Amino acid sequence: MKEKIRSFIAEITFNDSSLIKDDTMIFDEGIFDSMGLLGLINFIESEFNVLAEDSDLQEENFGSVERIVAFIEKKQTQAA
Repeated sequence: MKEKIRSFIAEITFNDSSLIKDDTMIFDEGIFDSMGLLGLINFIESEFNVLAEDSDLQEENFGSVERIVAFIEKKQTQAA
């Protein structure tokens, strides 16, 4: 899951995926902006079959690969 997310981020931001670590703060580092977040949300919803509510759209859920994985796992657990 981490590698899929990392690869997606790298692809749409034209970065080398090896430079995006699990704890890289993708917004603080300037890798992502609000438009990138929309693409990321669409990717997560389609790739991992989870729904991101408006209340979920916080940096604590999407600030790094680690946080994105935790968010997806939490949503998948809630849906089960």
